Amino acid sequence: MSEGAIISVLGAGSWGTAVADLLGRNGHRVVLWCRDANMARHMESSGRNPRYLKDLLLSPNVRVTSEISEALGASDLTVAAVPAQGVRELLRSARSYGPRRWLNLAKGIEISTGHLLHRVFEEEAPGDRYSVLSGPSHAEEVALGLPTAVVIASDDPDEARHWQGLVNSSRFRVYGSSDVTGVELGGAVKNVIAIACGMARAMRMGDNGVSALATRGLAEMSRLAMRMGADPITLSGLAGIGDLMATCFSSNSRNLKLGMLIGSGMELHQAKAELGQVAEGAFTAQAIREHAKRWGVEMPICEGVYRVLFEGEVPRRLMEELLCREPKMESLA
Repeated sequence: MSEGAIISVLGAGSWGTAVADLLGRNGHRVVLWCRDANMARHMESSGRNPRYLKDLLLSPNVRVTSEISEALGASDLTVAAVPAQGVRELLRSARSYGPRRWLNLAKGIEISTGHLLHRVFEEEAPGDRYSVLSGPSHAEEVALGLPTAVVIASDDPDEARHWQGLVNSSRFRVYGSSDVTGVELGGAVKNVIAIACGMARAMRMGDNGVSALATRGLAEMSRLAMRMGADPITLSGLAGIGDLMATCFSSNSRNLKLGMLIGSGMELHQAKAELGQVAEGAFTAQAIREHAKRWGVEMPICEGVYRVLFEGEVPRRLMEELLCREPKMESLA
């Protein structure tokens, strides 16, 4: 583990807070940027986030500020911990503070462009070094110090190894990868599949039905990833099936909860309000549908989730449609 680095974490949601604490406990000095000034003052004085992970007492190595200039001026090692749809705005805010070494925590696809997030970084921060962290890693469990394993991917193996050394700990094991596309797609698509699993759970379809959806969701994820040039092995690892399992079966999963609310009869806007946090799958369903069309990939579960969320399809009718599809040989390709 690298000792004594200074690292900026931009975003004080549940995941940003958990990772800032993790880095602080690894012996690094962390400057955590919180957009809300009142919330930042509370966190700095109390050591606790009043909105997310309220029971977590932050490492004393974490300092909280609402001034983004203070966070960006502290270090070029920068963790982006904002939702996927806020990444471009964040990068534009950081543009005037010089080149950076980014570790992106967001899982999703930018809706306005359909881009995977490494493309957004390339457009807004050309020349900056980029890595992405993904895998089965609920913030609530990381904050409790429960064992977690993730993957950090970068086109530059040395960059992935550098972040690996900074983040890895005895309770947070970090593997490396060079497959940025595969890691990002796994982290994005699994959220849409989790919404479908939540609908099925709300309709009391049982573990058999939910497991079937998750497994066939992996097939959809793998087909799209391979068409987009990713290594299919990546989807068999932490960023693929690992994250898929955690998101489709854990009570901590926001996307699963969103699906359960939709499956119980709520409209999307009602479910979002009830959830109170960002569930990336609701955004990603739109982009995945366009990617599936563009690449000629059959993705009936993702297509069905889109129709339920945005075209008024009845969840039970969707599940019946999926069950009544023509039988065929099983394949993940």
